[in-house]
Amino acid sequence: MPGNRAVVYVEPGKVEVRDIGYPDLVLRDGPGVNPRNVGRKCEHGVILKVVSTNICGSDQHMVRGRTTAPSGLPLGHEITGEIIEVGRDVEFMKKGDLVSVPFNIACGRCRSCKERNTHICENVNPDRPGSAYGYVDMGGWVGGQSEYVMVPYADFQLLKFPDKDQAMEKILDLTMLSDIFPTGFHGAFSAGVRPGSTVYVAGAGPVGLAAAHSAQLLGAAVVIVGDLNPERLAQARSFGCETIDLSQHDDLGEQIEQILGVPEVDCAVDCVGFEAHGHGANHQEAPATVLNSIMEVTRAGGRLGIPGLYVTGDPGAIDEDAKIGSLKIRIGLGWAKAHTFVTGQTPVMQYHRGLMMSILSGKAQIAKAVNATVISLDDAPTGYSQFDKGAARKFVIDPHGMIKR
Repeated sequence: MPGNRAVVYVEPGKVEVRDIGYPDLVLRDGPGVNPRNVGRKCEHGVILKVVSTNICGSDQHMVRGRTTAPSGLPLGHEITGEIIEVGRDVEFMKKGDLVSVPFNIACGRCRSCKERNTHICENVNPDRPGSAYGYVDMGGWVGGQSEYVMVPYADFQLLKFPDKDQAMEKILDLTMLSDIFPTGFHGAFSAGVRPGSTVYVAGAGPVGLAAAHSAQLLGAAVVIVGDLNPERLAQARSFGCETIDLSQHDDLGEQIEQILGVPEVDCAVDCVGFEAHGHGANHQEAPATVLNSIMEVTRAGGRLGIPGLYVTGDPGAIDEDAKIGSLKIRIGLGWAKAHTFVTGQTPVMQYHRGLMMSILSGKAQIAKAVNATVISLDDAPTGYSQFDKGAARKFVIDPHGMIKR
């Protein structure tokens, strides 16, 4: 039986590569595993040899110590892999299939799943609806920044690529289907982007860049991306976005007016979340900044897509209210402007097949948009460090050296 090296959270600012043991079709006890999930049998699941697994901004929240993640938690919810073992209850997935794994874990049997709301499955997390691999308070399903990983409910969840050779040629695009491409697309789609729309995307990290590219695919006339990081803004400009450097400007509406002629957009997407900073040269952490600013610049009757992560527990927050997820949001402004808000995890399965076809047909260039950069498993701690410092890259971990460099 081979070992299984994985990236684990150690303490704030530190991850390590450790052997966590080869997976089987049972959810064993371990760091972060919900006690009521321990011993859960998963004959409906498969074991994957991980082909690619990505570092996500959501992982960084844990690594920075901004959640209650326990030490030793195996990280990683963006997983693409080859099936090497199949549970006895799996009917349609076969050994050798190359598949994308939605980051939401979903049973396919509960009311939410049957209504296509796989991001709030009712049967996978004993504490509340919704679950994910390698994430704090999400049921304890083991993360996939590893050599091997167990994936439950395989027949329902997994997206099989139709041609393995073609898929490996486009693996840097296809690896984004597990999370950030559907998440960015969900943000733009739920914000109501359509042909001719003007769109503001808050945040030029990988999800923000994915949202911007998605808005282009949906036919937006102008996509404006705002961020505090000039390198990430340059990446947004590389595929045709307008940009606003928020470290230099504190009046977002004024900057939008310089681009569009009016100080408002049709719709906006929050791709920052709860570690948001204010605007201007002396910006400080102000977690409600993005939500309030996008209400200010979105026209009356507009929609706000909010895929940016907001949590119920943040031990590193700036005040006691924020530590429990209570932020000073100008809900009266949103009410007065009749805004529609769409929040929560992305229901990946609503989007991943269509986005796969866009990639395979050459319509979507998501790897280029997010500057996909391949690293080894051993280089993952360095990748986390560089990402935390604002590198304009999406780090893709290649545990077995299967990706062409």
